[in-house]
Amino acid sequence: MSGKKKKSPGGSTIALNRRAKFDYHLEERFEAGIALEGWEVKALREGRGQLVESYVLLQNGEAWLLGARINPSVSTSTHEIARPDRQRKLLLHRKELARIHGAVSAKGYTCVATSLYWKGPLAKAEIALAKGKREFDKRQDKKDHDWQREKARIMKAHNG
Repeated sequence: MSGKKKKSPGGSTIALNRRAKFDYHLEERFEAGIALEGWEVKALREGRGQLVESYVLLQNGEAWLLGARINPSVSTSTHEIARPDRQRKLLLHRKELARIHGAVSAKGYTCVATSLYWKGPLAKAEIALAKGKREFDKRQDKKDHDWQREKARIMKAHNG
């Protein structure tokens, strides 16, 4: 063994959509590039991205990220009009687009953005095919989460 730690595949995270895990059963995940303007890259480097109510719209064989918010940084040039809520094109392979489109149109799935992260110098988005959870599913997930926290607390008190 070389003793080196493996890096996480996502790189450094910019923004997470924690609400997506709570509201949906996330099934199949895809990595997509994002077409950004210069001021958006600068703002993302400062950590000014949000995915709270974002989703993916498929239109004319292309994928668009809607609802994602990138707030402009203070040093954005004054001659450029910064629109924080604009649509951003997602860059996916044709096969991936076809797979997402088939699932969304036929099987009742929706497509949501789960995270934004850096992969080298490139900004990437992780999107997922998701099915909506019912209220009792959410309650069960909350119980499971609380039990995991309680179990960790007990183990820590027992071992330490």
